[in-house]
Amino acid sequence: MSINILMPALSPTMKEGKLARWLKTEGDTIASGDVIAEIETDKATMEVEAVDEGVLGRILTPEGTEGIAVNTPIAILVAEGESVPDISAASATPPVAQAPVVAPAAAPAPAVAPSAAPAASSGKRVFASPLARRIAAQKGVDLSTLKGSGPNGRIVRRDVEQAGQTPAATPKAASPAAVAEAAGTGYAKVPHSTMRKVIARRLTEAKSTIPHFYVEMDVQLDALMALRSQMNAASPADGPGAYKISVNDMLIKAVAVTLRRVPKVNVSYTDDAVLVYDDVDISVAVSIPDGLITPIVRKADTKSLRQISTETRDLVARARAGKLKPEEFQGGTFSISNMGMYGVKAFSAIINPPQAAILAIAAAERRAVVKGDQITIATVMTVTLSVDHRVVDGALAAEWVSAFRAVVENPMSLVV
Repeated sequence: MSINILMPALSPTMKEGKLARWLKTEGDTIASGDVIAEIETDKATMEVEAVDEGVLGRILTPEGTEGIAVNTPIAILVAEGESVPDISAASATPPVAQAPVVAPAAAPAPAVAPSAAPAASSGKRVFASPLARRIAAQKGVDLSTLKGSGPNGRIVRRDVEQAGQTPAATPKAASPAAVAEAAGTGYAKVPHSTMRKVIARRLTEAKSTIPHFYVEMDVQLDALMALRSQMNAASPADGPGAYKISVNDMLIKAVAVTLRRVPKVNVSYTDDAVLVYDDVDISVAVSIPDGLITPIVRKADTKSLRQISTETRDLVARARAGKLKPEEFQGGTFSISNMGMYGVKAFSAIINPPQAAILAIAAAERRAVVKGDQITIATVMTVTLSVDHRVVDGALAAEWVSAFRAVVENPMSLVV
């Protein structure tokens, strides 16, 4: 008996995805657990394993197809020697196979302005200079409505400019092609990936619906960096016990400890109540070629710096390879975005809903600071906490940032 292979739901929020690549071909024998395809979701490209065994009788959806709804049949699995049923029998509403969308470099815009198309379709030829046509395209002027003042009634530049100044002419927004042509430049049209579309939608929703409030503070790192040097110096040179703790590892731990001290920031807003989380799960923003993903260090407050370091390195490597499991990037109670490696002086991050806060970490740099009555040099970084003002008030945000600074500047709490 044939079995439909369905588009899987690889995350709780997934509604559709892109079939990036088939790893099996029609006629291949498939065992339960075999990786048969790669699916591009809103967060990553993930491998799909077969649940049943048999022969891949027919592929219904070619690789590269986008917008495939969850639970849509994408292939048919049959028993050895069994004939493949008709597509109509496999699915009452089979998916429409789409060829991969390939975006070539944009061709130059046509010399005739789009607004002149109605005249061409009516059989009336419009005589106009190339410059007049270009200006008409920019201004949205229909050349067929103009009377030319040039030789033999030819429409020239001044005719278009005068038409654009009359109340009857309503300028239209120039198309990207017209703008590019007017500027004398070309452009390439690169289709959005599934991840980029979802990032755009989620960030627009977050910025539009969440009232962001920001608290910025300078934090000195000298004590934390000295402790890091001592710990790394104690590590074996190599072997299974070797480790190398980064400043980012220590900041993840510092955030987790601070959330335990100020738990009212480890929350989410809902219309009915505030959700106060039991665990401290830190989402760490990682840049990947197609956008951004946030693997999660679970229960970070309960883990040692060595554990956090090992786990973070593994998560980041698999995130960039597109090998994370959904549970490794879905969820989290608080986010960190560290752009210090780029030399950024300060920045404000957008909250990752349904979380209520994200900490933006900028570069560490040597600065002149006042200690008592003396001016001295210290290693300082600027951090900016973005909070959901519906559930975290300004005073609470300031309390959290102050507590974070205290933890970082007195880092022994990270190892005891």
